[in-house]
Amino acid sequence: MARKIGSRYTAHQILGRGSAGTVWLGEGPEGPVAIKLLREDLASDQELVGRFVQERTALLGLEHPHVVSVRDLVVDGNDLALVMDLVRGTDLRTRLDRDRRLAPEAAVAIAADVADGLAAAHAAGVVHRDVKPENVLLDMQGPLGPGGSHRALLTDFGVAKLIDTPRRTKATKIIGTPDYLAPEIVEGLPPRASVDIYALATVLYELLAGFTPFGGGHPGAVLRRHVTETVVPLPGIPDELWQLLVQCLAKAPASRLRASELGARLRELLPLLAGMPPLEVDEPDTESAEDSDREEQPAGPAPERIRRRGAVPLVPGAKPADSNRDTHTSMRVPAPDELAGGAHGTARAPRTAGTPRPGSARNRAAARRRRVALGAGAVALAAAIGVGAWLTTSDDDGGAPPQDTKNSAPQTP
Repeated sequence: MARKIGSRYTAHQILGRGSAGTVWLGEGPEGPVAIKLLREDLASDQELVGRFVQERTALLGLEHPHVVSVRDLVVDGNDLALVMDLVRGTDLRTRLDRDRRLAPEAAVAIAADVADGLAAAHAAGVVHRDVKPENVLLDMQGPLGPGGSHRALLTDFGVAKLIDTPRRTKATKIIGTPDYLAPEIVEGLPPRASVDIYALATVLYELLAGFTPFGGGHPGAVLRRHVTETVVPLPGIPDELWQLLVQCLAKAPASRLRASELGARLRELLPLLAGMPPLEVDEPDTESAEDSDREEQPAGPAPERIRRRGAVPLVPGAKPADSNRDTHTSMRVPAPDELAGGAHGTARAPRTAGTPRPGSARNRAAARRRRVALGAGAVALAAAIGVGAWLTTSDDDGGAPPQDTKNSAPQTP
């Protein structure tokens, strides 16, 4: 059912839902638009409304081929809305859900587009703060790029900042999606442009591997991994691309590239990646506590595993309907001793396809089978040695069995 948004726009149908609000297909004076209508509890927050109006100039001035432009901001009664360009296509999460991972050339081309959009935003003093596949739109109407990729545009600029008001989150809360949060945000530092670079490198890793480098399990565990663990190489990835990823996933913000540098470097790598198929790696599943202690059963369904879906809707009132990652997760900043806890060193390594994850039930079962096989082999060998010793002794002693063979060794006939 159509509804009016302010005096100039009409929303006709819902395109998608997220934790911050609902996106509608709408109509304005200049034609079709996308309207992001924020949740009613956000619209009733006068502090947020004031912040919304203050951000108007910066958001309306952000124009770039790889950014979904904000045309207008509407404050009308209980309605708080961003009116944006309508992109005829889908989001990157939908593409990942369909294909699981992309060929390196297409993945790098998409990441380069997003990096170019971030460069323009950072030059204008705008930090996105929530770069993730849900916020990358793919234009299906335009020409195809390298590796058959569609032009990528970054959307939802300013939404995380609008929601992250001092009264709403204070200094002990963090806003974002756990899989893509830079370590400095986890440690309670203010977000700078470098947090977008870290998040984009995480997205690129996910496009290549099919999973994020530090995701899986409870959001608190994900946050700790960002701070304490280092990423390990993906099997089959060119070293030049891997070194670029490592630099942009550095724990120290100053070690990361700027967005303009990242975009240029990624485009330089495109010829090297031409024709390369998607990587063949298995996701290091995070097992449930019950499954981790369970012995392998000889028959029956496979134990349930927790797939790496990093976002958990912890914001009161957030009810994401289309994707459980499409949320601005608000949670307590972990204390230093919590961040220091747990395993240090490298994150759980991606595996070549078909290889069991170390420590998994499947891996433990294989280890048990190897131990049983080795034990049986040892028994057989010991039996063979004993028989050999008995035969040799009986030959030497005229057929009488030995009284004590524990220190005997087989004799050469």
